[in-house]
Amino acid sequence: MDYGLDIFGGKWKPRILCILGHVNSMRYGELKAQMEDISDAALADSLHELQQAGIINRRQYNEMPIRVEYSLTAEGESLIPVLNTISAWAIKHSDAEIYTGKHFEKIHRAKFD
Repeated sequence: MDYGLDIFGGKWKPRILCILGHVNSMRYGELKAQMEDISDAALADSLHELQQAGIINRRQYNEMPIRVEYSLTAEGESLIPVLNTISAWAIKHSDAEIYTGKHFEKIHRAKFD
């Protein structure tokens, strides 16, 4: 349990994984735009930690300006059912007004109606 919480616990990592779980890949700016109130430092640190843990891929393209895309690894994809279960529990036991962000509006808002 502790290992799992170390890998995908915290305020930002589950959100990052949930967002990446709904797309093939996403650039840093696109990912940041989906999240509310995350600083560049917190996003960069979380992405780095998830990459080091083998949960996400970071692909840098050899072009200018530099393009970097993030995606889930197979190990990261295996976490999606766990996060979906947590999301279903949260939806059942909470109120939509506590959630913010474009990802919530696009993916999860309808589940509260």
